[in-house]
Amino acid sequence: MNAPGPTGADPPKTFWQVPLAEIERQLDAGPGGLSSNEAQIRLVRYGANTLEAKQRLSFLVQFLKRLRNPLIIVLLVAAAISAMTGEFASFLIIVTIVLLGVVLDAVQEHRAQQAAERLKISVALMERVLRDGREIQIPAKQLVPGDVVLLAAGDLVPADGRILEAMDFFVNESLLTGESYPVEKCADDIAAVEMAEATNAAFMGSSVISGSAKLLVCATGSGTQFGNISQALRRASPPAALERGMHQFSMMIVRVTTLLVLFVLLVNVLFHRPLLDSFLFALALAVGLTPELLPMVVSVTLARGALRMAKERVIVKRLAAIHDLGSMDILCTDKTGTLTEAHIQVTRQLSLSGAESRRVLELAWLNSHFESGLRSPLDTAILESGPFDTAGWRKLDEVHFDFERRRVSVLLEREGRHVLIVKGAPEEVLARSRSYEPGDPEGTGSAMPLDAAAQAKANEIFNRLGSEGFRVLAIACRDVAGSHAIAADERELVFVGFLAFLDPPKASACATIAGLQRAGVAIKILTGDNELVTRHVCKELGIGVSEVLTGAELSQLNDEALLARVEQANLFCRVTPSQKSRIIAALKRRGHVVGFLGDGINDAPSLHIADAGISVESAADVARDAADIILLEKDLSVLERGVREGRRTFGNIMKYIMMGTSSNFGNMFSMAGASLILPFLPMLPVQVLLNNLLYDLSEVAIPMDEVDPEEVAIPRHWDMRFVRNFMLVLGPVSSLFDFLTFGLLLIAFHAAEPLFQTGWFVESLASQVLVIFVIRTRRNPLRSRPHPILAGTSIAVAAAGVLLPYTALGRWFGFVPLPSGFLVALGGMVACYLILADLVKRWFFRRISQSSAYRLG
Repeated sequence: MNAPGPTGADPPKTFWQVPLAEIERQLDAGPGGLSSNEAQIRLVRYGANTLEAKQRLSFLVQFLKRLRNPLIIVLLVAAAISAMTGEFASFLIIVTIVLLGVVLDAVQEHRAQQAAERLKISVALMERVLRDGREIQIPAKQLVPGDVVLLAAGDLVPADGRILEAMDFFVNESLLTGESYPVEKCADDIAAVEMAEATNAAFMGSSVISGSAKLLVCATGSGTQFGNISQALRRASPPAALERGMHQFSMMIVRVTTLLVLFVLLVNVLFHRPLLDSFLFALALAVGLTPELLPMVVSVTLARGALRMAKERVIVKRLAAIHDLGSMDILCTDKTGTLTEAHIQVTRQLSLSGAESRRVLELAWLNSHFESGLRSPLDTAILESGPFDTAGWRKLDEVHFDFERRRVSVLLEREGRHVLIVKGAPEEVLARSRSYEPGDPEGTGSAMPLDAAAQAKANEIFNRLGSEGFRVLAIACRDVAGSHAIAADERELVFVGFLAFLDPPKASACATIAGLQRAGVAIKILTGDNELVTRHVCKELGIGVSEVLTGAELSQLNDEALLARVEQANLFCRVTPSQKSRIIAALKRRGHVVGFLGDGINDAPSLHIADAGISVESAADVARDAADIILLEKDLSVLERGVREGRRTFGNIMKYIMMGTSSNFGNMFSMAGASLILPFLPMLPVQVLLNNLLYDLSEVAIPMDEVDPEEVAIPRHWDMRFVRNFMLVLGPVSSLFDFLTFGLLLIAFHAAEPLFQTGWFVESLASQVLVIFVIRTRRNPLRSRPHPILAGTSIAVAAAGVLLPYTALGRWFGFVPLPSGFLVALGGMVACYLILADLVKRWFFRRISQSSAYRLG
């Protein structure tokens, strides 16, 4: 809930900024909780304490959404016109190809979503609350604002609220804030701006590490901070890279197709040719120029990528995310749990001399081992660094940790010696120390006075560890005479040294980050943690920090100012979920394809808005739900392999686009030109569709083809200017040989309509099919081998085109046998065409490699 503010004043304060007495007045509630009747009234008013689940689209809706693509709309319109004009064969061909691609895409994505859903385990939480002045248990979903919840170690915080009472109360808020260390909570009135600084409040989604507390519920369900995040996920995702690229390509094809069709139709009408034949010919041109196999090639290529990634234990929920992963040039990542283990470890144990000392760790281990209170993650880290020998040690007493003292002491006895071992905040322990151990590893030297010089040395070590991002505890001890210990005994201590803790990077993270950077993917860290800790993690991972932006600084920048800063900065600390989303949106506005790797509740909006949202199986439910890709293994190296798989996928998609647009454009341009000089149609409509169908069949194996190593070395982006230029450069080369064929047929063979149409059909099919071997690689075609199936289908289709005129089926299509002389000339022309196409292709790529305009490389 927010406290109302005066009209025209500052924005309303959040519930943790308002004095507790005012919150109790607004909620008409107090430490004794609500009555059962009042709770029922409020349950009706506020609703259940649940989050509205993200609506799942049915398979039918997912299928229909894919039909909105402009390219598919053009094909379906062409199919409908074919059906209305009696061209049912054309209708069936077009519809079958379109549906195969769309159905395959929808089925794969639907199955992936179901697999991700099976990862989600739901449990019904029960909460202890005060109702009618007594403690009862109710389901968490029945909580209402004004309820008082009793929390203890191991509980999940079920709603947002203010702390009424707290005893040694520590919570883990890493899923919400990104801070990996436990946070102390108290019942004070504070004026913190950010949720991460609200030490007087607890939030849904966090968990209780130790201690106990009473929580006054202030917000439930969608009104919680967690609920705000969940609300953002119900908005439609912005178009990702593949969707944007496909839409741009589709619109370009629609424009070119419309111009060519209108031109041909106009010419035929002006020449007074039969209107229906002219219309069908123009329709065939439209279908011929439209790469109707593209949806299927994209779907099959992406599906094969998904299968490869499944073998790597990766669930791909959205097929297009494979492409987006390959096109990604910036990876934004959370720190805790993704780059780090989210498991605190002892990394240093330093005496006052600055040397590593086993004595420091041994005393800390004994303290944690014999401590009877609930252990914090720091205690767990200390115990995991052991074990040490406890033979002869016996516990006599303990002074428990409390919020004011910020330390814990245990009194141990061995061989008649009573030793008080103190562990706690360095400032508190140093303030109560009067001497120090000199620092030999075993602690055998006599204690020395903690004078001003020694105190300065201790402060220098403590500050240095803090600046390097470590969480630090101090260890001290003293001999006591009695068998009981009280807080007053924590005086005149002998300082032993410091323990430094860190959430270490994952074993696979360093190599993965280095591999991604070598592959042209820039890394930016977006975390709720502080700058010092994050800088240290960056150093461990080999990430150079170029510029740091904090959440406070970010809040002062408008969107335009952020656009100017977001490119250079690569470390964003203390940022909120909404700020993470702003950063990603700004990067996308600058033309980048952005991936986001995260696992916490606070990461879910960023996963939702990124081009490729990546999470892990152990992530929060809401993060897995928002992600496009889920890693089932903790090994991040699969991410680098996924990037290369995405680039291989994109490379094969671009092969089809480049071959289809250049060859089809060349043929359609030739048809448009031929219609100006010939008294008959250069090819019958059914022959145009057959030519297009056979050409498509020759390319069905493209998804199986490998790509050259240089194609996966750097990110590849959609660029319609490149596609257009490639089409305009290579297309006329194809048209040149078409016009040579026209001349050969008309002058050398005096071809009438059937022979002309047959000769051009065979030449057109052979040239555009065999040019696959040239266009599929930037290299010399003889040095880059195609997949055997692709080579087989291409050669088989070219051969079928040559043999078709000599069959009964060929006669049905209007073909006639070709003179042997023409076939010999055809072989020479096709060979010359392939050589010239290769030369022009190499010139084209050399030219664009010298220009920054080439966004595909």
